[in-house]
Amino acid sequence: QVQLVESGGGLVQPGGSLRLSCAHSQSLSGPYNLGWFRQVPGKTRELVASMSSSGAANYADSVKGRFAISVDAAKKTLYLQMNGLKFEDTAVYYCNVHEFRSGLHYWGRGTQVTVSS
Repeated sequence: QVQLVESGGGLVQPGGSLRLSCAHSQSLSGPYNLGWFRQVPGKTRELVASMSSSGAANYADSVKGRFAISVDAAKKTLYLQMNGLKFEDTAVYYCNVHEFRSGLHYWGRGTQVTVSS
């Protein structure tokens, strides 16, 4: 079973930057998707960015041009670089692994990102 641990959240002013990290416990066998989701109280969890095992990246319209997803396979770590943060980016951010062959989804416990002046 894949275990995921997020880090890098915190409090940042509007326009600032943060980099989230997600370390996974074991190497992944493809095909799979790695992703970052976020959730605010009272709303459904939404996809922020994802990357397939072939390296194709996908972003929510609300973060295009500001966020970048990347992977360091050697470190077994997924990153989300967040620039130009806005108040509406405030949420708990979750790391996700979706293994296509098994159909299983794995989730981290989340890391809080708060954008406030």
